Amino acid sequence: MTHHLVVEGLCAGYGDLRVLHDVGLSVPAGSVVAIVGANGAGKSTLLSTIAGLIRPSAGRLTFRGSDITRARAEDLPALGLALVPEGGRLFPFMTVEENLQLGAYSRHARAGMAGRIREVTAAFPILTERRTQLAGKLSGGERQMCAIARALMCRPSLLLLDEPSVGLSPLMAETVLQVVAGLARDEGLTVVIVEQRVTEVLEIADEAHILDQGRIVRSGQARQFLADRSIQEAYMGL
Repeated sequence: MTHHLVVEGLCAGYGDLRVLHDVGLSVPAGSVVAIVGANGAGKSTLLSTIAGLIRPSAGRLTFRGSDITRARAEDLPALGLALVPEGGRLFPFMTVEENLQLGAYSRHARAGMAGRIREVTAAFPILTERRTQLAGKLSGGERQMCAIARALMCRPSLLLLDEPSVGLSPLMAETVLQVVAGLARDEGLTVVIVEQRVTEVLEIADEAHILDQGRIVRSGQARQFLADRSIQEAYMGL
């Protein structure tokens, strides 16, 4: 099995506050891997550290065979790694198309930009209809779709998603998660997803890791966690 991302002994936090403690996990190429756990477990900190936004105090990050432990966040999209932060963080006074164009800021990604916009919006047809609309006027689900599409503009092989369903209706959340699953299944995209809707994300994930107080406490096939009520009650609040 080829591992797209390997996290080894990762420790990170904010100043003197350590949030992650000796975290280790592997992400197979072309898989959807869920990171679940209670609020405050360190899930978003883990994604931010992988994405280069937080400098780890110890450990190693290997992406497609290369050490990215000390890589700068702005250099990672060109290597094929993209993060969609919680809330999407679109520019509300720019149009959908302008937001998408910002996702193609590297020279490589800018090549064939118009064609790439057509490709990424194929997964989100509503964005084609909203192309000239200000992002701030989109619904919550449409904003999240636009944020994911923007991340896809740089042609990543690994997509990090932080709480993509936050603030969405159950129906829209299911729609977004199914699109994510389709990207992995149909395009070979590798996805690491932090998600508050535990049951729904486990249904689309191949593997899952439970983070508790900054440590990985359980890892396995997502379907195993769905079937194990004791794990759900102990770590996932279900």
